Amino acid sequence: MFEKHSVQGYETALPGIRMKTLCYGDRMLMTEFLLARGSTLPVHSHPHEQTGHLVRGHIRLTIGPAEHDAGPGDCWSIPAGVEHGARILEDSVAIEVFSPVREDYLPERPRAGAARTSSESAK
Repeated sequence: MFEKHSVQGYETALPGIRMKTLCYGDRMLMTEFLLARGSTLPVHSHPHEQTGHLVRGHIRLTIGPAEHDAGPGDCWSIPAGVEHGARILEDSVAIEVFSPVREDYLPERPRAGAARTSSESAK
């Protein structure tokens, strides 16, 4: 799968948090998050392993009992089932990869290698 950059396709996940799945395969999925200053990602957990990279901004990331002050270029890895959350201190952009694929983050379009109808192929 190859995807060209587009400013379209972002969805509001929570107030102040927009997201777009960038690409995905059979076992992993990459998502971009646009995080507005002052917003909060509540503490939560899920069965997916998660790695992330802060492209721009400043966030305070909680992973388990530890808090991390993250700035541009910082990375993290969160094991499956571990509680985590974040407070957004500046407008920020994060890229995160999930494994296995988060089905709830899949866009509504054919997966790589899926057969397309002739009208889809013409787009």
